[in-house]
Amino acid sequence: MPRTYSLDEVSKHNSSSSCWVIISNKVYDVTDFLPDHPGGTKIILKYAGKDATSAYEPIHPPDALEKNLPPEKHIGELDSVGASAVQEAAQNRKKTKDELRVEAAHKAKPPLSRVLSLWDIEDIAHEVLSHKAWAYYSSAADEELTNDENARAFSRIFFHPRVLREVSNCDPSTTILGFKSSIPVFVSGAALARLGHPLGEANITRGASRAGIIQMVSSNASLSYAQIAEARLTPDQPLFFQLYKHRDDKIAEQRVREVIALGYNAIFLTVDAIVAGNRERDVRAPFELEEQEREGSEDDVQGDRSEKNEADLLGTAGALVANDDLDMTWERTIPWLRSITKLPIVIKGLQSVEDAVLAAEAGVDGILLSNHGGRQLEYSLPCIDVLYRLRKQRPDVFDKLEVYIDGGIRRGTDVLKALCLGAKAVGLGRPFLYAQSAYGEDGVVKIVDILQREIVRGMRLLGASKVQELVPEMVEQVNWQPLVSKL
Repeated sequence: MPRTYSLDEVSKHNSSSSCWVIISNKVYDVTDFLPDHPGGTKIILKYAGKDATSAYEPIHPPDALEKNLPPEKHIGELDSVGASAVQEAAQNRKKTKDELRVEAAHKAKPPLSRVLSLWDIEDIAHEVLSHKAWAYYSSAADEELTNDENARAFSRIFFHPRVLREVSNCDPSTTILGFKSSIPVFVSGAALARLGHPLGEANITRGASRAGIIQMVSSNASLSYAQIAEARLTPDQPLFFQLYKHRDDKIAEQRVREVIALGYNAIFLTVDAIVAGNRERDVRAPFELEEQEREGSEDDVQGDRSEKNEADLLGTAGALVANDDLDMTWERTIPWLRSITKLPIVIKGLQSVEDAVLAAEAGVDGILLSNHGGRQLEYSLPCIDVLYRLRKQRPDVFDKLEVYIDGGIRRGTDVLKALCLGAKAVGLGRPFLYAQSAYGEDGVVKIVDILQREIVRGMRLLGASKVQELVPEMVEQVNWQPLVSKL
């Protein structure tokens, strides 16, 4: 039987020299882990000697403690009196202004039947997401110009439609790495879905199954890789894995072997996020929340904005990539990954024609042209521009591997432009986070339905009855910028 502790006993271990925390009524000694915590020591010490469940659960998969703390640091459980006290405190805790705002927004949101576009979903998500979740999901690097240009760049591509073609039977389906997909769209890896909804990534897994598309699971998912695999509606539902390679090859290998054993079907090695981008919106979020809660309260006194609370410049994202490998190379990393798995390998985060050529020479199965949704290096070229250059300069690459893009895609016409230029499929990250946050599993299905409707309509108007008929001659990049306004 595990040893039990009272709240009073746990509360005495509230310093860096002896730091215990309570998570889901279990007691952990995290003293030795403090220097290694990717998010720094400050956040753990905030909950030293206390219950940390509410802070821990939305951003950590349930098996994180088992993977990162040795068994002897799982020191016991809270006694029944303490567990009851923690539960009562949670039930009686006064809701914050942000929590009350979110509750009201969920009650006021429109039914899914009134959602017409992915932009609608984004607007609704902005209202129903917590301030922290919205800041993390929507943030991008520096002035967020690259994120904006990812979407705007599609407006510089115009169509040359063909007419008088039979398009009554229009099939938007395709295959991605040999796996069937109802439309040429997949869920691009995005972390921490439980920030937006308690079921998190499982919503996306089930919604993707119902809609017939493929989900890429982030290394930094807020559910365990096993939980996501278990959420599949059918045993043969494909899952791709987005690998953030740990600097320790042994730890990285364990992660790869875990997802192989769970039946994942491909590895997307992420190469553009070896350090966190400068996402100031995410960094500011804690201070903005403090100001919101202070406003109108007794603490709202000029001069009380003390200097003691310095900004955590890592933000939410910084902790996620703190242990990533900064020394990956074409010569070492790709052969290493090939040596431990026979699964298809895709390089995610290529941003130049030159690297696309190196990827083809390395013999990988695919490349995902991406600037990480504008979240990493500001002034990175939009993915559709890189795709356009690749098509013009090295069309041979498309014959050697599958090419995908993500970043800024919000319309079926965006998808069609990418396919005309040779992309096999496109990935969407934020839209699926927004959809599952606002409407759960049904929201995921809804945006696939919207995209399918838009893609089929666009194919018919372009004169294509199947995706293979979408060719480079159907698009042209213009050197002027149309004025785009969102209705």
